[in-house]
Amino acid sequence: MRLTRTAVSAALLAVPAIAAAAENDDLRALREEVARMREGYEKRIDALEKRLAQAETQAGKAEAKAAEASVQAREAAAARPPATANSFNPEIALILNGTYTKQSQDPASYNETPNPRSYHIHGFVPSLGETAPPRKGFGLGESELTLSANVDPHWRAQLTAALAPEGGAEVEEAFIQSLGFDNGFTLKAGRFLSGVGYLNPRHAHTWDFADAPLAYKAFFANQLRSDGVQLKWVAPTDLFVELGGEAASGGAFPSTDKNRSGTTLGTLFARVGGDIGISQNWRAGLSALATDPRDRTWNDVDSTDTTVENRFSGKSRMSIADFVWKWAPAGNAKERSLTVQGEVFRRHETGSMTYDAAAASVGTQTGDYASNQSGGYAQTVYQFQPRWRVGYRYDRLDSGTTRLGLVDSGALTAADFPLLSAHRPTRHTVMMDYATSEFARFRVQFARDKSRFDFGQGRALPDNQLWLQYVVSLGAHGAHKY
Repeated sequence: MRLTRTAVSAALLAVPAIAAAAENDDLRALREEVARMREGYEKRIDALEKRLAQAETQAGKAEAKAAEASVQAREAAAARPPATANSFNPEIALILNGTYTKQSQDPASYNETPNPRSYHIHGFVPSLGETAPPRKGFGLGESELTLSANVDPHWRAQLTAALAPEGGAEVEEAFIQSLGFDNGFTLKAGRFLSGVGYLNPRHAHTWDFADAPLAYKAFFANQLRSDGVQLKWVAPTDLFVELGGEAASGGAFPSTDKNRSGTTLGTLFARVGGDIGISQNWRAGLSALATDPRDRTWNDVDSTDTTVENRFSGKSRMSIADFVWKWAPAGNAKERSLTVQGEVFRRHETGSMTYDAAAASVGTQTGDYASNQSGGYAQTVYQFQPRWRVGYRYDRLDSGTTRLGLVDSGALTAADFPLLSAHRPTRHTVMMDYATSEFARFRVQFARDKSRFDFGQGRALPDNQLWLQYVVSLGAHGAHKY
């Protein structure tokens, strides 16, 4: 028993010693861990301080180099001559249009009035200085030089000069156009191709055929240009909706009186369009034109085979309906595509006509004049494989009914106005073209034109026309309109 008490007492006395020893071991371990951590952090801090010192050194060198480059740039700028006007060139685009033509009728007599057989589109008053068909053989078509650029964030300007086949140049377009107007509005001012119809706003090199339809030749002398202002608005809707109008000074056929103050020609147009799935899209439009020509002059041959100059003054009103539908499989027009388009024109004119106005020595005769004329065309172009296209166009005009007060009164006879006798010109045209790239296209076209008239036989005078054409584009050229 005594031995047991002695063992227990010894054990109890050893517990504090063992606990103290264990505590000393834990403290030692903690101190060692803290020391290791301190050593690790000190090494990391030293490494970071070295990297910071290196970065500061490199930044100092870069700053010194930048300062040196800045000094060199200022010295180079001081050494350069001052900027001149041509240091900021606009975008330049050049369209070259070459043709070879062969016709069964002589194009040189197209506008020769002494011979009624030579009249242009019979039944329709010609424009003064109307463009005749191209002469036989090789020639330069209507080529164009365009300069355009943004003036500032608000305006863009463009100048297009047409290089005439006969030589020389004329201003086809010269206008400023707004950029970034709110609510879908666009303003254009200057000389521009009128927005009426489908084909009129497009430059000739973008047409699918080498020349204009008969309706454009008869009613617009190929294309209607205006000197004035144009305002358009595109609605913020999924369906394409565009409304527009123009106020311009006359001068271009069918208007006249370019020197009159104010506006003498006004137009309105509206268009809608959209998609049908992913492979089809369409657009339809209506346009109206109003002008009041004064002394619009043309030559005719009276019943005595004498060349006379007649003049019309009054009101001219025209309406145009146009439609285009396009198809491409899955929307990929580069492989295959089909385009169908057409336009219908109707013109109504009323006023007075002066017969042989140039014969002032014997006096002039004036009477009422009224006419209702119409025309149009329909065409289709099919791209059957990449770069290759074929097309067909049908043109038709109707001279309608023309009322001449001088004939109704018995003062003159209808034979004194042969150009205004009834006629329904037609033309069939086929073409094939190949585009070596988006910048070059080569075309062959054949047309059978029955717009002239044979007075001797009382029938249309057919004209078989062959065209070979190339159209190439150089320089900056924007995307074509729909």
